Amino acid sequence: MSVKLHRCSNLWVRIGGHPCWRVQRELDAAGVDYEVVKGPVRRSSRAALVALSGQRLYPVIEFEDGSVYRDQSAAMVERIRSGKLLEGRLASAAAEAGSGEAKERPAQS
Repeated sequence: MSVKLHRCSNLWVRIGGHPCWRVQRELDAAGVDYEVVKGPVRRSSRAALVALSGQRLYPVIEFEDGSVYRDQSAAMVERIRSGKLLEGRLASAAAEAGSGEAKERPAQS
């Protein structure tokens, strides 16, 4: 499954503490197929990210079905590392499909 990693446009920042780099590095290590979507560095210029996820912080992972995952980078790294990146999203998608309700774009905090 291919996902989109919404992150800051500072792709050259590759230090361990940078949240965007931490998540990108873990996606690479896990062999997850993803596309980088570079966004503005200034929080006030992140209207598209707000429309997608309901908040202004990077990184955000967008799945093929349009749902998104956002958490603190350490939690995102742990979820990717444990192989559970898709776990919660798949359960909620199955529940929504069974109920016949319209699918929302939930942003996790």
